[in-house]
Amino acid sequence: MLSLDIITVLRALADPVRLDIVRRLETLGEANCAALIGSRPKSSMSHHFQVLRESGIIHTRIEGIHHYNSLRRMELEDTFPGLLTAILAGATGARVPKEPSA
Repeated sequence: MLSLDIITVLRALADPVRLDIVRRLETLGEANCAALIGSRPKSSMSHHFQVLRESGIIHTRIEGIHHYNSLRRMELEDTFPGLLTAILAGATGARVPKEPSA
């Protein structure tokens, strides 16, 4: 059973890149890493995915060499009712760092 901690969840969502990943997953439902990385460096994005997984915000399903990510929305909602909805609603105007140009 996944144990969610409010401090860990909030700390993970405090980073604008991770918040952008969560926002995109909210829209897409499930997406592979390539669809979420864009032109950002793979090494830093791997760290962001790890933080989101370890905090319990996302689930990564591995199929062959592909990693598919999805929000653990039900678990988050059960533990912290309304939190994710409020954060995503408040983050609509949040500034996300631009992806480095290739």
